[in-house]
Amino acid sequence: MTTKTEVHGLLRCLLADVGLPDDPVREPMRVWAHSGVERLRFPGAISVVFKYADAPLDREYLALRLAERHGVPVPYVQAACTEAGVLAMLMDDLGKPVREPNDFDGVCAAARLHQVGGAVWLPRVTSAVLAGTPHRIGIRLRRLGLPGPDDVIRSLETAAPSRAAGAELPPFGLCHSQYHPTSLHMGERGWHLLDFARAFNGPGLLDLGSWYGTLNAPNPGRTLGLIESYVAVGGPREALAARGGLDAASWALGWHRVRAADWFAQQMERGWADGAEDTWTRAITRHLIEAATLLGA
Repeated sequence: MTTKTEVHGLLRCLLADVGLPDDPVREPMRVWAHSGVERLRFPGAISVVFKYADAPLDREYLALRLAERHGVPVPYVQAACTEAGVLAMLMDDLGKPVREPNDFDGVCAAARLHQVGGAVWLPRVTSAVLAGTPHRIGIRLRRLGLPGPDDVIRSLETAAPSRAAGAELPPFGLCHSQYHPTSLHMGERGWHLLDFARAFNGPGLLDLGSWYGTLNAPNPGRTLGLIESYVAVGGPREALAARGGLDAASWALGWHRVRAADWFAQQMERGWADGAEDTWTRAITRHLIEAATLLGA
C-alpha cells in the first residue's frame, strides 16, 4: 500500500522537475487504498493534477503518452516517476466538466482510441488469453482458499476456447479496460480520456462491453445499439461481425464480465480486498454466472 511518506517524497521531486513550489494546497479528488488523485493549487491561479498508484497500476503515464502521440485527447503528463512499485505523475488540470458524457461521446472517443496501435510493453489480450482466463480465475480462488462457482467455472473453461475466437478481428488496438462515462471528461477544451491505469492491446469490443458497467444486468440489445453507433461514427464495420459463434454484443459483454471477475481475483491475491473478500467473491460469482449465460457456456 502506498504510504503518505512515499507519496509526499515523490511529489516533491516532481514539483522540482517542473519548477513549481513544493507547498501547494492539496485538494483530494478521488482517493482509494492503492491510488489517488489530487488537485494541487499554487499562487497565481495555477493548478495541476497529481495522481499516484501502486503496481500494477504504475504504467499509466506510458499509456497516456502513447495515446497523446497518436492524437487522442488525454491529460498532458508534465512529469512522472516510478519508484519501488509506486507511480507518481503530474498532469494538466482539465478543470470541472461542463456536462456529463453521453453514449455518442463514448463511441466517438472509443473509435478514436482503438485506431492506436499498441506498444510491446502493454499486455496483449488475444483469443488464447481470453480462453485461459476462466481457468486462471479458478486457480486464483483455490489458491486463496475462497469459495467459487466451480460448476460455472468448469462450464466456462469448456466453452472458452471456441467462444474466444475472433478476438483479433478489428477493432484491435489500444484499449482502455475500465471504459465508463467517468472515463470521459467533457470540458471547455473538448473531451479527454482519463484513467489508463489498466490499458492493454486487444479487442475494442471489450471497451464497448464495459461502457454501461456491471451494476445492472447485461443488456445485449442496448450494447448492440452502442456498437452500431460506434461503426456509424467511424469504427470498423467488423465490430458488428459475429465472433466465437456469438453476436458481437453478447461476445463483448460476456468476455468483459470474465475479465472483471479476473481483476477482482487478482486484487484479492494482492491482498487488496482488505476485509471485503466475501463481497468481492460474490461479485466474482455474479460476473461469471452472467458471463456463462452470455457466452452460452
